[in-house]
This record gives sequence, C-alpha cells and structure tokens, in this order.
Amino acid sequence: RKYLKDELKRGAISRIDIERIGGSKVQIDVHTGRPGVVIGRGGSEAERLRAGLEDLSGRRVKFNVIEVHNPELDATLLARSVADQLEGRVSFRRALKRTVATALKAGAEGVRVQASGRLGGADMGRREWYLEGRVPLHTLRADIDFGQATAATSVGAVGIKVWVYKGDIMKKFGTSDKVAAEARMASGRPADQKHRKSVKARAEAAAGGKEKRIIEAGGGKRVIEAGGGKRLIEAGGGKKVSAAEAKADLAEAREAVSERPEAVADDGQRTPSDEAAEQPDVGEVVAEVVEEVAEVVAEDVAEVVDEASEEPKADKKAKADKKAKADKKAKAASRKPKPKKDEAPEQNEGGGS
Repeated sequence: RKYLKDELKRGAISRIDIERIGGSKVQIDVHTGRPGVVIGRGGSEAERLRAGLEDLSGRRVKFNVIEVHNPELDATLLARSVADQLEGRVSFRRALKRTVATALKAGAEGVRVQASGRLGGADMGRREWYLEGRVPLHTLRADIDFGQATAATSVGAVGIKVWVYKGDIMKKFGTSDKVAAEARMASGRPADQKHRKSVKARAEAAAGGKEKRIIEAGGGKRVIEAGGGKRLIEAGGGKKVSAAEAKADLAEAREAVSERPEAVADDGQRTPSDEAAEQPDVGEVVAEVVEEVAEVVAEDVAEVVDEASEEPKADKKAKADKKAKADKKAKAASRKPKPKKDEAPEQNEGGGS
C-alpha cells in the first residue's frame, strides 16, 4: 500500500484493498478518481506497477483499477485536494471554502473541513474548520464518509480532515409512522407491517387455498352465508368454522325445520286450558321449597345443640381429674417423715458460753 501511494501521488487514490488468495497469489484493487493516470497508455503503467508489486511481495499479483464515479463526494479525495493546494502555496481559507462548495454542489447534505498546523506560516500552530449543512456524527443511520491527508508545506506539516454527510442509510420515519409503529408494538404486533399478510390470508394459505376457506366469527353472533344459505353462527372468543362444517350444520337445520310442521300438527288439537292444567301450581312449588329449607335448618340446629351438650361433660371430667390429682399429692405429702430438730450446743464447764 505504501509503495502504491508513493508511486501514484498524482493518481487521486481513494483507497487500496489487498486480498491474499491462497499462499501464492495476491489481488489488489485500487479505487481512483483518475483511472487513466493509473493505467497509463496501453496499460503500461498498470503493468509496471504489477511487476513492481510481484518483486516486492514475491507472489503473483492480480492488479485491478476501479474508478470512483463521484470524486467530489469522496472524503479522502477531497482531503488530498486540499493538501495539494496547500503544498502549492494556496491560502488555506480559500482552499477550505472551495472544497466545501465543491462537495455541496455535488449533492452532499453537509461538509466539514478542518486544517491544523502552522496555518499561514504562523509561529504557533492552531486549528480552523469550516462547516456547511449538517454532519450528525452521533446518528447511527447517518452515512458519513471520513478522510484525511497531510500537506508537506515549507513551514511544516499541516493535517487535513474532511467529513462528508451523504444522507441516511435507513429511511427516516415521520411522526405518523412512529405513532403507528408504537401502537402496533403496544398491542403485541410487530412494528413493521409492510410485507406481513393478514391472519386470515395466512390461515387460508395453510388450509390449502379457497377450497377450505376459513370463516372468522368472534366476539358475538354473525349471520354469514355458508353453502348457499344463511344461518346464525355463535362464536365467542374467536371461533373458526370451516366451510364443510357449516354445510353439515345447515343440512341438519333444514331436516329439523322440515320435521317441525308434523310436530305442530300433532299439537294442534290442544287447547290453552289443557296447557294451563299441565303447568305446575305455584303454591305447591313454594311449599316444597319451604319444607326443604326447614329440614336443612333443623339439621343445623340439632348439630349445634349436640356440640353444646358435649362441652359441659368435658369440663366436668377435666375438673374431676384435676381434683383427683390434688388429693393424691396431699396424701403423698402426709406420709413423708418430719425432719428432726438440731440439738442445742453443749456449754463449757466454766459456765462460759
């Protein structure tokens, strides 16, 4: 790479890619804004460079020259252009402003050019930069090209840095798109619904097309057409009924409707008085309910009385056991022998104590 840069100082080299193929071959791609300078007349310059690279590396070299279509938007080429102007004793401010104008004219959305060193032959080095447009360095989706070069001037080296903002890599969403995406994410659906088919379409595709069409009826009652007729389908919570099942249910419903007139004809001789006689008496029903409630209450009362009668018996038995234990302890205490009293100390013969 250093050999090529030294040999092609006027070749407007943007970058050099080196790829090693196996252990005996190297492929070198040179991206340049001036392919004619690199190739030479009849390819002589390219052949000379290829031979020099083979002697330098000791491997077979495949040399490719790739043209940069928009050199005005390439940050490395812009930095090299500023460095060449500074080496030619052009005012650094004029060179920086000219570079910014060139990039913006080529279609860049923002350009920043910086020069640092002994600018204008000053005794103390400083840094100056010019910015036009936007250069969002902290935005991940921003497509920003960066390049740098060094100008060897008579007063010392001057560093050049260039940032070119070409736009966003990803598309920028508007306010309405952001609100819609947040709503979809809040409901548990994916944020991007651009190429996603509906649930019904995916279900029909899984079932085999329109022959097994899925009928969706969820959250209530819907009248749908199935098998050439209309019927009411109750489906709570998202029930799915296939067309075959709907046809079978429709056939059963038709048979039931056809049998209904015969049943009505059999019941046609009945009078309202007969139907009223068959209905149960309200008083009898109420009496039966009251009797059942009374039986339940009586059983509960009996259980409570039994529990209350068992408690005093248990208390009496506990008191009797306690009294028997106390009497037993008293008898045991009376049988124990009384301790003997200590005898008085003997007096001395002299009458002293």
